Amino acid sequence: MSSNLPTIDDLLKKNQKQEDVTADAKQRIASALNISSSEVQEKFKKKINEVNLKEKEYETMKLAQRLHLPHIDLDKFPISHEALKQIPRTEAQRLKTVCFFYDQDEIRIGAMNPVNAEVLDLLEQLQDKNQAEGGLYVISENSFNRVMRLYDNLPEVKPITKDVNISVEDLDEVASIITDLNSFQELLKKRSTSDILTLFLGAALKLDASDIHVEAEKDQITIRFRLDGILHDAAEIPRSAYERLISRIKLVASLKINVTDKPQDGRFTMRLPDGDVDLRVSTMPTVFGESVVMRLLHQSREGLDLDSMGLKGAAYAKLRQEIERPSGMVITTGPTGSGKTTTMYAIMKIINKPGVKIITLEDPVEYRMEGINQSQVDFSKGYDFAKGLKSILRQDPDIAMVGEIRDLETAETAIQAALTGHLILSTIHTNNAAGVIPRFLSMGVKPFLLAPALNAVIGQRLVRRICPHCIEEEELDIRTLEKVGKAIENMSEEVKKSLDIENFKFYKGKGCKECSGIGYKGRIGIFEIFSITPEIEKMILGGRTSEYDIQQAAINNGMVTMVQDGIIKALEKLTTLEEVFRVAE
Repeated sequence: MSSNLPTIDDLLKKNQKQEDVTADAKQRIASALNISSSEVQEKFKKKINEVNLKEKEYETMKLAQRLHLPHIDLDKFPISHEALKQIPRTEAQRLKTVCFFYDQDEIRIGAMNPVNAEVLDLLEQLQDKNQAEGGLYVISENSFNRVMRLYDNLPEVKPITKDVNISVEDLDEVASIITDLNSFQELLKKRSTSDILTLFLGAALKLDASDIHVEAEKDQITIRFRLDGILHDAAEIPRSAYERLISRIKLVASLKINVTDKPQDGRFTMRLPDGDVDLRVSTMPTVFGESVVMRLLHQSREGLDLDSMGLKGAAYAKLRQEIERPSGMVITTGPTGSGKTTTMYAIMKIINKPGVKIITLEDPVEYRMEGINQSQVDFSKGYDFAKGLKSILRQDPDIAMVGEIRDLETAETAIQAALTGHLILSTIHTNNAAGVIPRFLSMGVKPFLLAPALNAVIGQRLVRRICPHCIEEEELDIRTLEKVGKAIENMSEEVKKSLDIENFKFYKGKGCKECSGIGYKGRIGIFEIFSITPEIEKMILGGRTSEYDIQQAAINNGMVTMVQDGIIKALEKLTTLEEVFRVAE
């Protein structure tokens, strides 16, 4: 080893001398500036931090160049409160994204990670919401932290809630006054218009309305309630009250008050002591003003079971057998408002058991159910039934409910899922159960896949129940008797035996205060259900798929048609023949 190499002691002495020199230099600088050495230390640290920030800002600028995006340093950029409010603080922190400029024509946001898909979606949403041009910039961590500190200076404003709280006292007051539609009109004449929305909602709850319609006409503003599927004129209000009502509805539904020439959709929740009610709001411009429709969805409503809906007997037993199978498809069909979704929920209530995973895809989610994963489609983001169903199947469900099958892609995905061990529940639009098979084939579904995938088909309608408080016997005209006779003649012998054909009687509601003089109160379903028997499967594979052929094969296998089921329910004093033939003839 060379003797010229320094020893450890030599190195320690040299290091000590360097520290002494540095300390001496700091002391001399402090003396010259007439400040303490600790202050000099702080100045050194500050200078180093400034250098580091510049280096990081330079790295951010280089990143922006690689991404072909503009870079901005927000360290001293003036940012308005309006710009900050465009992105909630929690969302800004989560995405490391802020809005630094906003006016009527343009909105600009800065992001630390501008290639994040959620950041791009956020910019698109802000553009749509404000109807403004958007710009995306790359910012450094220092810029982001500076803007986040500005959130502390935002004035605390209590957010406008989308919820409408109705007290028990208000409900009791409305309930004690409103007994029918006429009493609602009288109440509006006596009360001020300041609480008109509360009156409308309270009256709709008392009368058990499913929808509230506000319609602007030339000489008047008409309020109509949909009771048991039928619209009824409920009241008229002055135009001055109408304008305040529309503004109030838009406010709670998070709609743009100043937009009157375009349709808008929103929703809000009505908080009630015995459970929440969701309201879907739709506005549409008309010649004399905006038309508004509010649909009431009772989240806490019990009774979603097949028996209370009117499904019983052999049809109920057949359906129970089909939904307890581990795989396949159960399809419900009927027009809009025929109760298809409610039937799907009632089925899920039966099969929702521990150890079973159920996922739904709906438009929108109408009722919340515990133990079920519910998802809502969003067409504006490309999340439709076809893509949503593919995502659902990656979640390894035992049962999947798809709100509607309306195209070939969704149909094929559902069929493949049914053939690979999943139970699929869904709806489709046809006139009757027999029309489901031709409808699938017209979409382009292959017969050899459809036949083994389909378990059962449910056709249904909703008919109004006779008011039990004013029920009376009804005399039928000859034409109606002929219709009844023809329907009974086509019934199976087993069903005929269960009916007392010689002494049958039919009933109607006379009209009373309990039913607002309508004669009906509540609704019940009429159904037709058939399973895919070997005979029907052969027909599908052999090309005999006309609606008539399928229906005859189903009747030969014991299916009771909707009209026949309605006649049976009319004989049981549940509904009238007029209702049955109105919805199912």
